[in-house]
Amino acid sequence: MDNQYQSTYTPNTPKIKKEMLSDIGFDSYKDLFSDIPKKFRFPDLNLPSPTSELDLKNELSKIANKNSIPGEYSSFLGAGAYRHFIPSVVKQITSRSEFMTSYTPYQPEVSQGTLQAHFEFQSMVCELTDMEVANAGMYDGATSAAEAVLMACRINKKFKVEIVGAVSPLYIDVIKTLTQAIGIEISYNNIETILNDDDDEPACYVIQQPNFLGEISDIEQLKILSNKNNALLIAISEPMFLSMYQTPSHYNADIVVAEGQPFGVSLAYGGPYAGLFACKKNYVRQLPGRIVGETVDSNNKKGYVLTLQTREQHIKRERATSNICTSVGLIALMSTVYMALQGKKGLKYLSELCYHKSHYAAEKINNLPGFKVQTNNFFKEFTISSPIPIKELNEHLHKNKIIGGYDVSNFIENSMLLAITEMNSKEEIDNLITILSQV
Repeated sequence: MDNQYQSTYTPNTPKIKKEMLSDIGFDSYKDLFSDIPKKFRFPDLNLPSPTSELDLKNELSKIANKNSIPGEYSSFLGAGAYRHFIPSVVKQITSRSEFMTSYTPYQPEVSQGTLQAHFEFQSMVCELTDMEVANAGMYDGATSAAEAVLMACRINKKFKVEIVGAVSPLYIDVIKTLTQAIGIEISYNNIETILNDDDDEPACYVIQQPNFLGEISDIEQLKILSNKNNALLIAISEPMFLSMYQTPSHYNADIVVAEGQPFGVSLAYGGPYAGLFACKKNYVRQLPGRIVGETVDSNNKKGYVLTLQTREQHIKRERATSNICTSVGLIALMSTVYMALQGKKGLKYLSELCYHKSHYAAEKINNLPGFKVQTNNFFKEFTISSPIPIKELNEHLHKNKIIGGYDVSNFIENSMLLAITEMNSKEEIDNLITILSQV
């Protein structure tokens, strides 16, 4: 039997269409576009013919099956995005209709639940980083780092930035993108060179702790750096690391940023994520993004509101501290639920699992002929050098259903960055060692 409808999702029959066109004085829908030059009106798009939902799903499944999925493959890939276990309740809570939105809760009188969740997120980030103030989240760790650089330049009224040591090249790319238009000069040096150089007077120093290659920097050196030239110290960190190690406040960091993805957010092809951003209280008026504050209403009841709204939607563009738009509040909520579920003890336990598993793997790999662990002091991620090019090594691993590490040969010749989390079983690690021993 012929379907009288044009498609499943367009319920207008030919009769209904004819009546609508007649009401506005047209004979054909093509007449609606008569003011567009004919040669541009209906171009041939050379697209395949329409298909059914069933056939489309089958075709997409075939394409998806070409992917190497963590779980089906053992994964040791990190470099900023990590595979951690996500409790089912995280998705259950964040999928509720009360929370499932990307929009900013501008109207506090109808958004108390969402605002309170954002406030809890800020409070947990402050506790995690041991800083005084946090915002309600940024786009991701990289944009948090870039916004921190812009913030430091506003505070110190200088336009020079020092990148210290091995900072993620992905973060550096975003920093360069967001700073080039206003003429900020970026230079790169190791910490020893900077500590011995008295001529430099940048707006800020940007360090990554642990650094991109997994190395944990000397706290005492960072303390000295934080007091040099009145420059602000921006620390890029990792949230699991902060659960177990000394926080950036111990080396007097002024601004702390991190990628929130390890806390309850799936890898999801690189996003969307939520960036963590915290700082000292005296810089709060230069803090980008949204801040939720706790207050009391006219009836002396506790309430939550957006405060210090210095976004370009609210004040003069040139006075705004950021132009962040999409809320990322839903992603931040995932991290909020995750942190609340795990608690301090749970987060520390997970961090210890990552630490011990990664050190077990590193010790085994270091004993293999031709391989060497290049990272001395690390948390869950470390660099190894290989007797063969990393591309060949990763191809060999992939044939054995292992997703290998991130190629960092531009830092250290023939080297990869391996990440071990609680998701990697001892059997997976032992299998990795066996496959590496065949090289």
